[in-house]
Amino acid sequence: MVTVKLGMVHYVIDHVYGAFMHRTRITPPFFSRGWGGPKLELLERMAKQLFPMYVEGQNWPPAMVRPVWRTVWETKTACLREGVFQTPCDDELTAALPPESRTARVAWLVPKNVPPQKMSCVVHLAGTGDHTFDRRLRLGGPLVKHNISTMVLESPFYGRRRPFLQRGARLLCVSDLLLLGRATIEESRSLIHWLDAEEGFGKMGVCGLSMGGVHASMVGSLHPTPVATLPFLSPHSAVVAFCEGILKYGTAWEALREELAAQEITLTLDEVRERMRTVLSLTDVTRFPIPKNPDAVIFVAATDDGYIPRHSVLELQKAWPGSEVRWVTGGHVSSFLLHNDEFRRAIVDGLDRLEWKEPW
Repeated sequence: MVTVKLGMVHYVIDHVYGAFMHRTRITPPFFSRGWGGPKLELLERMAKQLFPMYVEGQNWPPAMVRPVWRTVWETKTACLREGVFQTPCDDELTAALPPESRTARVAWLVPKNVPPQKMSCVVHLAGTGDHTFDRRLRLGGPLVKHNISTMVLESPFYGRRRPFLQRGARLLCVSDLLLLGRATIEESRSLIHWLDAEEGFGKMGVCGLSMGGVHASMVGSLHPTPVATLPFLSPHSAVVAFCEGILKYGTAWEALREELAAQEITLTLDEVRERMRTVLSLTDVTRFPIPKNPDAVIFVAATDDGYIPRHSVLELQKAWPGSEVRWVTGGHVSSFLLHNDEFRRAIVDGLDRLEWKEPW
């Protein structure tokens, strides 16, 4: 009885936080400027061209990037650098990105006095609203003693890459969400390729919380070599977040309907939500190929998550046989705050399930 009541408390906290963030007028809703017009059509076309490749289990090779680094600080045991590079997206996709988002930024925390072939590196991807490097560096910092390096990618549309007219994390158009995801996948795969081919790291991984976990799943699925894939508190698709979870209360459904009405497409709000489901089905990770090493996929999910229902986590585990789900007691918000040790344990365990690139 106590466990049930505690679970309900966590669930209520998620909904109270969600009501404050998404039902008040403190911040604008998501997609206040509509669907995105030609950009959305471009992304839908590009995704449909790629899905036959996904089904066949092929992977297009990552583009090589060459970040330019500066040292932020250095101690006897570790060094923090920040780097920049041009997004490796193709010309058509780069042109669709806002100018502010075309230059990628990363922070890289590296153990010292350890050869790269004896180290692992994990790329940490941003959850919704994570505009800085700080939280993810705090998550990865204690892993230095395990000879695990942490690379934090600043998402397009976030931080210094945020478009001038965008307030906070509230993306202006539906197309921005798909652009953010596609560019994050391309940049992450290129960083992992750089760590492997140029730096010689012995093992690689990718992790992320919430939205970042969806992107981590996609990167782990599409990368041509095995990587530890570690999604935390994440759904199998953006459909869950925006059409089923609390974020549906922070979405500008009326603005989306009005844009369609201006095109002489008359839909009810329910039909608009159904169209959103169709568009966001492009983010359904169960349609992506199984990662090269599914044993190194560990999902960490919360028992009473008001944002991510249990069925969503289990759908992805079912689609990827051999993957593991670990449950932590809490909701989305409380687990984000209280269970960093469980996230770190999953990172260590996932990497342990990979073979070293070279014996040593």
